[in-house]
Amino acid sequence: MSVHYTPQSGLGRVVEELEKTVIAVILGLMTLITFINVVLRYGFNTGIIWGLEATTFLFAWLVLFGISYAVKTTANLGVDAVLNMLAPKPRRLLALVSAAIFIAYACLLMKGAWDYWANFANLPQTSGRWFPSGFEEMKRTSYRGWYEVVDIPMPDWLRWIEPGMNDGEHYEKIPRFIPYFMLPFGMALLLFRVLQATWRLATGRVESMIVSHEAEDAVEGVAHMNRES
Repeated sequence: MSVHYTPQSGLGRVVEELEKTVIAVILGLMTLITFINVVLRYGFNTGIIWGLEATTFLFAWLVLFGISYAVKTTANLGVDAVLNMLAPKPRRLLALVSAAIFIAYACLLMKGAWDYWANFANLPQTSGRWFPSGFEEMKRTSYRGWYEVVDIPMPDWLRWIEPGMNDGEHYEKIPRFIPYFMLPFGMALLLFRVLQATWRLATGRVESMIVSHEAEDAVEGVAHMNRES
């Protein structure tokens, strides 16, 4: 079954509260926008033009936040049939090897997410084929901060970014680098959670980074309830 880990450090508590708050806000906004659109569509034959695009972005943000949250709560599914046949020491060694591979994979995702987002944020992409070895030289012709989304209008309170990102030109829709920022942020959060989980594994506070035998536990729980009744 998944495990709720209580963070000990101040940074860990801040990140946990951030995850919980943002996930709740995203779910609330998705529900609200969808509900309003349904009422407008079937009750008044109209709708929010940007509603579908907004909920699509919010759902993507929810998934990215959910990835790191699943690592924190040890809710990732995995196959441990081979591990369970080994003695405790080899099992622990293989768990640490899998954690190292997980860290490398999170670093690859972080590099890819940064390079994709930087293309829209007037920032240099990283150099290196697999892992970043530096930053590429940035040219003025490489700036893509003027790319906009399809439907979501640009709010006036964000106009202050136009001089720095769009040479002072007026945005009609919000620039893509704003919703796309969730890509590098989400992958950085994932990397933080993987490092945190690896440390718990290395210090012996947990035995695995995956949820194990949840089906058997659920069946046993139902059987126990039936025996009591």
